[in-house]
Amino acid sequence: MKLIVNGVEKEFDKDELTISQLIKILGIKSSAIAVAVGFDVIPKDQFDTYKLKEGDKVEIVHFVGGG
Repeated sequence: MKLIVNGVEKEFDKDELTISQLIKILGIKSSAIAVAVGFDVIPKDQFDTYKLKEGDKVEIVHFVGGG
């Protein structure tokens, strides 16, 4: 499956991925993230069930504290 993640085309060995699986594969450990697929922000409670499709554009944003 090919996805565009933060503007970079990536290929994955699986035919089907959830957002949670993608986050794990990418090694993202922070719980302070937001994920959008296309122009839709996906709620965290849907990360385990939302299935990504071939060619989806996924944006993953990390929140950073500071001031």
